[in-house]
Formats: sequence, structure tokens, C-alpha cells
Amino acid sequence: MSVSRRHLLSLAAAGTALPAFAESRPVLRAPRLKPGDTLGLISPAHATYEREPFQIATEALQALGFKVKPGAHLRARHGHLAGTDAQRAEDINRFFADDGVQGLIALTGGSGGTRILPAIDYAQIRRTPKFFGGFSDLTALVNAIHQQTGLITFHSPTALSQWNGFSVEHFRALVMQAGTPLLKNPTGELGEHLVQTNDRIQTIRGGRARGRLVGGNLAVLTAMAGSAYWPDFRGAILFLEDINEYIYRVDRMLSTLRLTGALSQVAGVVLGQFTKCEPGEGYGALTLDELFDEYFLPLNVPVYRGAMIGHIRRKFTVPVGALAEIDADAGTLQLLEPAVG
Repeated sequence: MSVSRRHLLSLAAAGTALPAFAESRPVLRAPRLKPGDTLGLISPAHATYEREPFQIATEALQALGFKVKPGAHLRARHGHLAGTDAQRAEDINRFFADDGVQGLIALTGGSGGTRILPAIDYAQIRRTPKFFGGFSDLTALVNAIHQQTGLITFHSPTALSQWNGFSVEHFRALVMQAGTPLLKNPTGELGEHLVQTNDRIQTIRGGRARGRLVGGNLAVLTAMAGSAYWPDFRGAILFLEDINEYIYRVDRMLSTLRLTGALSQVAGVVLGQFTKCEPGEGYGALTLDELFDEYFLPLNVPVYRGAMIGHIRRKFTVPVGALAEIDADAGTLQLLEPAVG
């Protein structure tokens, strides 16, 4: 019997209400990563123009204990993209078919991931499930791969992210140790202040709920609306983050989620960091507080804001497709099953 099945049966025996999350397909888990494993380094979105970022990314992954195999087109360029659509998809498909590669991680984000979704070999991924991680524009691929194959993927640091102690700890716990950590912002970090001023949690609507995690970058997620790669939101825990978007654009994107029916289907919402999302020049704007209240309070599900997810220095690794419990009063996500095998 699976870990999640045992957990849910114990909850039922205790009289706890069970979630109504969707189980539309079997969930696949990649083998956990081990020191000495080889990671395929890919660039599915923006081109990288200088040599040093490739060196830094390679050294960081090696410091984590991995060998690194660069994609054949890692340094390619096609306009702002890291090669043509065919080249970027080919690197992903080759690494999933390569028995000498145990996982794939993106060099960086940017834009362009949605362009290659039809060219990904999802049948191959089902045959050879492997770790796949990245964030920002990688929202397209981590959600599409899970939707098409059932594989749990990872909204994780990219190879060029800041691999500080916090980010490394959460990455290793989920991806290398097959743990079920509690994703909780650190507390008690006062610095020179009387109270904590950074990484604070705001409860928008309290409560607990369980569901499978979907989400990521709001702009990229909404760009997938109506496609075959759009996530299944039924009974899901939705997590969102964004950067450098005027508030009226955030409003428009949340409206898209509402119009598609996605928001009405979720069991809970975790809002990460909306970094530099401010009023645009010449526009009157709602505040983010007002905007989030208007969209999420009517859902009558648990919602909290401020999770360490997004374009920030220290970040959680979040497994897309894994079963989790949100506690909006405490501002936490508890993983209820391992995300890797």
C-alpha cells in the first residue's frame, strides 16, 4: 500500500474529512538523485551570452555532488532563445532517453518554454522517468510533463540560482533523501529589528486542505490556458509566484484563472513572492492585498501569502504533482508522500 494511501486511511479512521483531489492517472516518481549521478544541463528558454554562467552552473552542480553533461545545444542561440525550438526540445528528449543521465535541470529561465511543449517526447518520459527541475519559465515544462505523463516534477532552483544553505537543504531533502519535509518559512530571524520583517506569512483565509500541487509562475501558467498541457486543478493545491509584472497585469492573469474555472476547482492556494509587482506608470491600481482578497476570499478555501517560492534568493523546492496539506493559519505546506522513489 502506498504511503499516501496509508495516510489517508489513517485520517479516515480518525474521523478526519478526506480531500476530493483528482486522481486522473497513476503518479510516476523518478528515482532519487544520488551523489555521483549525472545531471543533463539544458536551456529550454533564454540564451546565455557569456561563458562564465556556464562555468558557475557546472561548478555549483558539481559542488552538490553531481556530474554534469551539457546539452548538445546548451550554448546555441536563436534570437533571444537558446537555440531553435527543435534544438531545445531535442536536448530534453535525448537526455530522457540517455541511460547515463539520471536527471535534467535547467540552466536558467527566461521565456520560450511554451513553444516547445508539442515537441517533447512524453512517451519516452513515461518509459524512463527522471528528475526534472527548474522554475520561472520552466513552469511550462514542469506542469506539462506532469499533466502528460503523471511524473512528479520539481519547481526548483535552476543551475544558475543561488545555491545557499536554505535552498540546498530543501532540494536535498526532497530530491536526494526522498523526504516529506514541512515547507515553512524560517521564524525568529530578527536581525536588527524588534520583530521579524522578512519572509513573513499572511493568512488570507485560514484552514487546512489536501491536494496535489500544481502551479508556479503566474504569467507562464496562464499562457498555457486551454491547451493540452494545462494542469488538472480539481482538488489541487495551487501555488503561484511572479516578478516584474504591473499589478493590472496580475489582475488580468488571475482573471484568466477564474474565467477558465481553475480557481473554482482548487482545494487551497499558496501565494509565493510577487517580486517587484507594482502599479504601472499612468495606471491607478488595486494593491496586491486588495487584489488577492478579491480573487481568493470568495473561494472559501485555505489561502496564505508569503511562502518562499519565486524569484528570491532562498527558495523551497516544490514537487508538482505530489500530495500535500496546506495549513493557511500556520503558513505551511506539509508533503504527505515522497516525491521520488
